[in-house]
Amino acid sequence: MRLLAPFLLALLVAIQWPLWFGKGGWLRVWDLDRQLNAQRGTNGVYNARNAELAAEVASLREGREAIEERARYQLNMVRDGEVFFQLVVPKPQANVSAPAR
Repeated sequence: MRLLAPFLLALLVAIQWPLWFGKGGWLRVWDLDRQLNAQRGTNGVYNARNAELAAEVASLREGREAIEERARYQLNMVRDGEVFFQLVVPKPQANVSAPAR
């Protein structure tokens, strides 16, 4: 009877060990779940970016307005008969005073 309790305790530890620390144990499952949630967050960012790009591609395929907008702002193009004005704002100069003598 004295050996039965330690034997059962050792058997219980032997059975529980793979459950906690084995290849498919709780710690491994917890770590994989954490990695999965992080990857889902990253995928959400990429899915939003892909949706924006798909909308931009659809806009460029469907109408002339998007193409004209890009030509005007990125390539500085103008239509025939239009006049292009460019305003140049000077940079403010630092307030440097002469040393006192």
